[in-house]
Parts: sequence; structure tokens; C-alpha cells
Amino acid sequence: MDILNSGGDAAPADLIKDSSEATFMQDVVEASQQVPVIVDFWAPWCGPCKTLGPALEEAVTAAKGAVKMVKINVDEAQMLAGQLRIQSIPTVYAFWQGQPIDGFQGAVPGSEISAFIDRIIEASGGQSPGASLDEAIAAAEEMLAEGAALDAAQTFAAILGEDAANAAAYGGLARAHIAMDDLDQAEAILNGAPTDISAAPEIEAAFAQLELARQAADAGPVAELTAAVEADPTNLQARFDLAQALHAGGQVQEAVDHLLDLFRRDREWNDGAAKAQLFTIFDALKPNDPIVLNGRRKLSSMIFA
Repeated sequence: MDILNSGGDAAPADLIKDSSEATFMQDVVEASQQVPVIVDFWAPWCGPCKTLGPALEEAVTAAKGAVKMVKINVDEAQMLAGQLRIQSIPTVYAFWQGQPIDGFQGAVPGSEISAFIDRIIEASGGQSPGASLDEAIAAAEEMLAEGAALDAAQTFAAILGEDAANAAAYGGLARAHIAMDDLDQAEAILNGAPTDISAAPEIEAAFAQLELARQAADAGPVAELTAAVEADPTNLQARFDLAQALHAGGQVQEAVDHLLDLFRRDREWNDGAAKAQLFTIFDALKPNDPIVLNGRRKLSSMIFA
């Protein structure tokens, strides 16, 4: 499945090339009429150039044809460097339709390089692969919300084919399998996430949803548990079980209310099970969900009372 709609699948050799004073007009000025061209002014003796150059090449390759890159050795292009007022290296310019539109000097972090390339693509009216992936994730989330879990799973999997460290896609793929009641596969997906994103909020949220889904499989009947709590409000185990059953039935606010009541009655009950369960529910929801915001506020007021 082709998620991206960028400038095509040009090979790196077509995206990145060495240029000179003789070919600058063709490689940069003329080429930038069609696609932005990033020009890296460097020299073999320049230490920071050896760091910046490969990082630029990696970012340009990742843009999949939305930008191109030209490398100019200033030792061999001193006249051009003088015309463009290159006073130190590395210096990077971005050309669009024959004119420089942005630039920077010195070796900068990878995040700044990515932001630079995104700005150039946007300025030229294009769309970066990152933006396309964001749109694909939003589309997959909409599928999942509408109950098309299989379609959502296929879309999330395709996104991971483009970006294997996309935490939102990993979390989404796991949640799609949870929606299909394939809990073991969801767990395998989450456990297989790269280490550097294993603590991402999207991954933690999916783990929380997985835990709640496993609890739902063992949830008791709401009517019987409700009757037990009404008969004896101090029966904290029945109240806890009722909260789990209510959550399993989609009554999230009611589940949170019972857990807050349980915490108010005995915060240390069962090694703080009410608080732990509340945090699991909160982690499974969006951070700005009113249930989360109000629930955290009420819990905090009891903790610090």
C-alpha cells in the first residue's frame, strides 16, 4: 500500500549529486524550477561538514523526491562561493525556482535539518512524507472509530512499512487488533515495538487498553455486582469488580466514579488497586478527554486533602 504521495520514488543517485561552477546553473537554478534544491557548500578539510553532509543526505533521501540535494566543494568553486557570499562552511542554501529561499550555517541537529526540509517543501507548495503519514494515521484512526478495524490495521501496517519507528502507528495497529478481539497479536505488536519508542504515550495507551480488554473478558454481570454494592456499600471488592464490569460495557465515567468512591473509602485497599486502575483507564484515553481531566482533578484533591 503506497501511503505517500510525494515527488515519486527517485533513487538516491537522482536526488543527490556533486556539482561545480560549470554545472551549477543546470543542477541548481534550472532544476529548482521543478523541485526545491538544497545546496551543501563544504570542503574536504572541514570537520563539521563530515557530520552535516551525511545527515543532510539521509534527510533528503527520506523526503522521497520532494527535495533534491547538490554538493559544492568550495575549494573547487571559489568564484561561485564568492558570488554567493559563502563566508564559512558548512553553509546550506535552499533554492526554489532559481532563488535562495532559506539557509543555515554550521552543523545542526537532525531535528533542525528535518524542520528545515519541511519548511522548504511547504514553501514550494509540496507535502513532506511526515505530513502524508500524519494524514494516513488520521484516516486510519477514523476507520477504527467507525468500526472498520481490519481496514485500520492494514493502514497502520502500511504506515509502519514507511516509518518503522512510528509510535502512533504501532499503538494504532495494536488497538485495531484489540478491537478485533485478537489480544495476543496486539500484545505481540506492542512487545515488538523498537526500544526507543517503547515508552511513547501511544504505546503506553495501547498497553493500557490491552490490559482493560483482558479484564473485560473476566468481568462479572453488572446487575449482580450493582446489587451487591447497593446491599453493602463497604464491600470494596464488589465495588472494584463493578467498576471493571461497567468499563467493559462502555460505561467509563461510571467506572471512574466507583473507583474514586473506593479510593475515598480506603486508598490503601488491595495495595492501592483503585488508584492503579484509575491510572490504567486514564492512560487508555486521550489526555484531554473530560473523563481524564475531571478524574485526575478529583483524585488529586483526595490525595492531597
